[in-house]
Amino acid sequence: MEREITVPSQRAPRRARQEAGPADRTGRPRAATPGVRDRARYWVDRTVVRGVTALVAWLALACLALVAPVSALLVWTDARSPDTLQGKAATIWRTVGQTLRLGGEVGPPLRIALSVFLALVSLLYVSTLVGLVTTAITDRLAELERGQTTVVERGHTVVLGWSEQTPTVVAELLAAHAQRRRGAVVVLADRDKTEMERELRDALPPRARVRLLCRRGRPADPAALARVTPAAAEAVLVLPPDAPGADAQVIRVLLALRAAVGESCPVRVVAAVRDGARLPTARLAAGPGAVVLDVDELAARLLVQCVLEPGLALVLEDLLDFAGAELHTLRSPGLAGRRYGELSAACPDACAVGIVRADGTPHLNPPPDTELAPGDALVVLAEDHRATVLPPAPAPVRVPPPAHVPPPARASAPVQVPAPTAAPAPVPSPVPAPVPVPVSVAKALPRRVLVLGWNRRGARVVEGLARCGVTAVRGDGVRTPAEPEAYDRVIVLAGPEDGPGAPEAPGGPEFSGDPDGSGDHGRSGGAEGFGAPADPGEPADPDGRTLVALLHLRARERESGRAVPAVAELTDARNRPLAPAGPRTDLLVTGRLAALLMAQVSQNDRLAAAFDVLFAPTGDGVRVRLRPAADFVRPGTAASFAEVVAAAARHGASAVGYRPHGSARPRLNPPKGAVRVWSAGDVLIVVGAA
Repeated sequence: MEREITVPSQRAPRRARQEAGPADRTGRPRAATPGVRDRARYWVDRTVVRGVTALVAWLALACLALVAPVSALLVWTDARSPDTLQGKAATIWRTVGQTLRLGGEVGPPLRIALSVFLALVSLLYVSTLVGLVTTAITDRLAELERGQTTVVERGHTVVLGWSEQTPTVVAELLAAHAQRRRGAVVVLADRDKTEMERELRDALPPRARVRLLCRRGRPADPAALARVTPAAAEAVLVLPPDAPGADAQVIRVLLALRAAVGESCPVRVVAAVRDGARLPTARLAAGPGAVVLDVDELAARLLVQCVLEPGLALVLEDLLDFAGAELHTLRSPGLAGRRYGELSAACPDACAVGIVRADGTPHLNPPPDTELAPGDALVVLAEDHRATVLPPAPAPVRVPPPAHVPPPARASAPVQVPAPTAAPAPVPSPVPAPVPVPVSVAKALPRRVLVLGWNRRGARVVEGLARCGVTAVRGDGVRTPAEPEAYDRVIVLAGPEDGPGAPEAPGGPEFSGDPDGSGDHGRSGGAEGFGAPADPGEPADPDGRTLVALLHLRARERESGRAVPAVAELTDARNRPLAPAGPRTDLLVTGRLAALLMAQVSQNDRLAAAFDVLFAPTGDGVRVRLRPAADFVRPGTAASFAEVVAAAARHGASAVGYRPHGSARPRLNPPKGAVRVWSAGDVLIVVGAA
């Protein structure tokens, strides 16, 4: 098959040949003659290159060439100008001198020369002074733009380091400081100040007297730390960066912080590490009294709890953020000697959760007759610790001594005993009290859980499930097995299966999901996981495999018509709207929850031990649980939340909120006086044991 090819002409167009000029004897076109504008521009370039002296000289000549003719024209057109040529010349000189600030003196040549010299000295002095002031202002503005100035604050919160969770931490800290009259949050990171402010601008709450200050510098440099005044701060948070060697960098920052603050300065320090093996070293570097969180251990605990309690992810997020109700510790002078059950029933606008002893030991959901000792604090779920006011202890009832009865005159006379006074009738409640019903049998724990995906937290998740008596079976990468309905739960771990630092899965066919022990499972198929990088040098998308696994689960749900409760781990909150989650799927952004927990502990370090108990990896311990509301109030009964709290307390649980039937969002610490009709599909959120 032949194809016709057209070869373009090698001759230049006629217009181009005309612009190139006539050709020389060799036939080549001559170079175009430069115009006046090109010559002037070339002359200016040569003048500027010669230096400041030549530039000033040419500038002076240009000014004289422009000012002198205009001054002469001005004098010549003035009717009041002298008639003689010498007088006109003197007037022209005065005009030129006043315009160029040369004095304009007339007289002998020596007088004119001295006046010009003094004018030049004055001009040089003023110009130098203006240049110095301009340079100083410019340098100061550049220093402010670079974030090199010192922060002079007291009671502020310092955030050291930058990671994907920094905006979340800063937003929560700003929300916490917004409850005060004044507050400041300072961020120190080795990034451009303008970029940090642009990314954190959306975190600033509207109409809040909270200052957000960003400074650039290495957090591990004591000189850079001194610019954010950590010794006067209320709390210092150290975030692990999103880079290899993050834990080593956290340890360096903690050592630099101790060098900048000193050993005896009482500064609340909250840090986080990603690898639990570095946790003891980080705690040694942070010093006594500091709180160092293990991010992987926390993520594994939360994943296990969400597997045990479907629908718990949104409850945990609402519990840890500062929007709405959060945990607080109340220390009132009149708490000593009072019982937990009495205080729980007396909280008008808060839900009691437990007690923190004077030595920091937490007791969540203690028995109602537990008595508070001096120095103990009451842990409550409330909007603000200052808004929660406990009523004073009731005055002790004094029984008057019996009146003295004179001896009877005759022994045979009967003694008249007054009839006992009847107790006053109770005031009827406008709302009928809920009828307690027997508590149903504890929710059956899942027996077999399918694990899709793998990361360095996988072994801890499996170990936590094993403590609760749950068997974990590992699936084939992101692919869903033929019958996921054979499992009670499905958990999807984020991150590449064979990523760096990911431990090997425990051996054995039970965990590997290989029924015959051949070992063929646990390998993901090529195009199935778009989270795997196509280029070996390109970083993998941690949430890619999670999204693919959820796609397979949704497809299987549509085929079988049955939805299996699933828990999917995400590392980036921006991927949550993209996740094809079903109605029974919990999306857990573990990094965000860790950031929220750091912000909570930074504002109240006494809550660290309480959260540690609340998120303990045990199946029968005290933790947040979702119970049917029908276990405490009969469906169809109209009752206030205070009455439901009392009913839950009689069954050994501390109610903190509920989730209405048909709604995915929980309602923590609702108004206790609000009356609603409780349905069979309502879920009560309680803190208690199994």
